[in-house]
Amino acid sequence: MIMQNHYTGLIAAVFTPMRKEGSLDPAQIPRIVEHLIRTQISGLYVCGSTGEGPSLSSEERRATAAAYIEAAAGKLPVIVQVGHNSLTEARVLASHAEAIGADAISALPPWYFKFDSLETLIDCLNEISSAAPNLPFFYYHIPLLTGMDFDMVEFLRLGSKRLPNLAGIKYSNTDIDEYRKCLKFENGRFNILFGRDEILLSALSVGAKGAVGSTYNFAGPLYQSIITAFEQGNLSEAKKYQDLSVEMVRILFDYGGQATFKAVMKLISLDCGPNRLPLQTLRRKELQAMKEELERIGFFDWALSAT
Repeated sequence: MIMQNHYTGLIAAVFTPMRKEGSLDPAQIPRIVEHLIRTQISGLYVCGSTGEGPSLSSEERRATAAAYIEAAAGKLPVIVQVGHNSLTEARVLASHAEAIGADAISALPPWYFKFDSLETLIDCLNEISSAAPNLPFFYYHIPLLTGMDFDMVEFLRLGSKRLPNLAGIKYSNTDIDEYRKCLKFENGRFNILFGRDEILLSALSVGAKGAVGSTYNFAGPLYQSIITAFEQGNLSEAKKYQDLSVEMVRILFDYGGQATFKAVMKLISLDCGPNRLPLQTLRRKELQAMKEELERIGFFDWALSAT
């Protein structure tokens, strides 16, 4: 949902479905989108970390973006992550996203060659965002993976002057105080989407209205319960649901973290296929063991099957 030009609600960082041999399987995408609509997801974030964007070729990323935009047309807004180590490739991806009808773009910075100044970061993002000048642009802030952790309030100050289509930040960090300051910057001018599922309640408590997450793909109803309880002032209930999220995420990380998320889709009858190396794909025995642990915490009571 968009409110005053801001995305709100739960935005799923969607998976890129693949066949057993590792090629793309776009035929699965309409089923994924319909499942997300049924679980009240309000938007899609395509080719991010969850979608294995950095492990896909540019051609595969364009095909994936096109398939999600086609499947979601008129139903859900689509944000396409176009960041690349090559700014030339990132510009091509950004231009393509605009041409095929994306609602917004987002980008990781180039991450192989590290840099230590906000000015350089903004130079890079200007190269990317200017290739899709008519689309809102979100910086993808995830220092755990990029190794670059800049002051995001200062980023908004400088970026507001040099990035004409800057709409906000996909904030995938745990600094709730900095997140709050970004939300309040210039009276809430920017759309700061929170990106850490396991502490969503903390973000809600400082004013978050929109969030992007991996586990929203298969546990959307749980997070909707957190939001509803919070909005009703029932903090004990909201904490109870957030604790379930924490326990679920702990189990997933016990079995491999990022690599396990795609496997969970198979457990709710939405098989998205294997992971692309270097992410490992869970073996059958591991998948069964993880399923049993998820059953123990009642996961299948709040994750809706698509069948």
